[in-house]
Amino acid sequence: MEPLYTLEQVIEKTVREEWGRLLASLMKTLGDLQLAEDSLQDAIEVALMHWSEKGLPRSPSAWLITTARRKAIDRVRRAQNFDLKQSQISYLTELEQLCSVEHEEEEAGHFQDKRLELIFTCCHPALEEKTKIALTLRTLGGLSVEEIAHAFLDKPTAMAQRLVRAKKKIKLTAIPYKIPGFEDLPERLSSVLSVIYLIFNEGYSASSGSSLIKVDLFQEAIRLGRIVKELLPCDAEVAGLLALMLLHFSRSRARLSAEGELIALEDQNRDLWDKAYIREGVGLLKETLSLGRIGPYQLQAAISALHVEASSWEETDWAQIVALYDLLYAVQPSSVVRINQAVAVSYSQDARAGLAILDGIELINGLETYQPFYIAKADLMRRVSEIETASELLEHALTLTKVEVERVFINKRLSALKLE
Repeated sequence: MEPLYTLEQVIEKTVREEWGRLLASLMKTLGDLQLAEDSLQDAIEVALMHWSEKGLPRSPSAWLITTARRKAIDRVRRAQNFDLKQSQISYLTELEQLCSVEHEEEEAGHFQDKRLELIFTCCHPALEEKTKIALTLRTLGGLSVEEIAHAFLDKPTAMAQRLVRAKKKIKLTAIPYKIPGFEDLPERLSSVLSVIYLIFNEGYSASSGSSLIKVDLFQEAIRLGRIVKELLPCDAEVAGLLALMLLHFSRSRARLSAEGELIALEDQNRDLWDKAYIREGVGLLKETLSLGRIGPYQLQAAISALHVEASSWEETDWAQIVALYDLLYAVQPSSVVRINQAVAVSYSQDARAGLAILDGIELINGLETYQPFYIAKADLMRRVSEIETASELLEHALTLTKVEVERVFINKRLSALKLE
């Protein structure tokens, strides 16, 4: 039997799944990101009332876009400083004509996907790197300000202000809404890939809520990765990122138990790993390595490939993983890479060798609230029989998580420590 949804749930599901596509289409028509967001929100409010009386339209997404465009026209007409200058009259006339044409196209089933254009708009060189990523996460991924702030280890208020400034800058400087020419692609691509990977990470390990995994987000990231791969088929890092996401995604079904509890990599049932995604990811990785241009996404994908190709946890090639982390740290020297490297060293050599690396990491610039650091160090402390210190570290990690599944996981580890 098909699940029954309330009206509010239908609207919420449509908005969650289609937000990026709806907003991108509106932005293409309106040329104003803030106007597009406000008008889309107006349309959602109208839908809640209209659909309850008339029933669901044949295409809820097309209905929302059409309504949002009409709401945009109303907003332009009501603008306080709209004194009927010739340029404003022309804009309003063109907008009304364009909305009419695009409504006919949508009713005919031609709902164009403009998300890639919106990604490159948000990643324009005129914007700061952090702003590019945050803005695209908001507009394309539909992440909340809180989720984006978490991804950056930032405060929500500061992130909200950053997003407002970015939208104003796009409007005032007339940043073009289009896919850049081939000569401009390299400088824009790094930000685009960062955005896609952050969207994937938020879906793969959610920053808050009762659910660890947000399937719609990491599937959206993979879809965007495929689009960029089609656009740039010979770019090694584009293929490397797609390979990395596919290999991570292949393990998603094994990450949670039937009761919804988190399962560590070493305890996962490898028969549940998706072999089709593994084959595709490994195939892409081999394709990228043959190009001879090594980057961080390819190296991370190679590490993930060693994990998924191992027949068991004990058979994992930790020495090769350590070597790959050495290369990764050379091209991307970050504390997060160093933490993962320490864990790999602890299995390639011993736990004390891994602890020596962790002890050399300075907890600054937001890293003091990076929960995986404390979980990793707690596990290494447990392995050297420092049970009390391991417990203290896990207790601290517990204060840093907003995801219920992770809380349960950490509490189970704390309970296990009491038995040692």
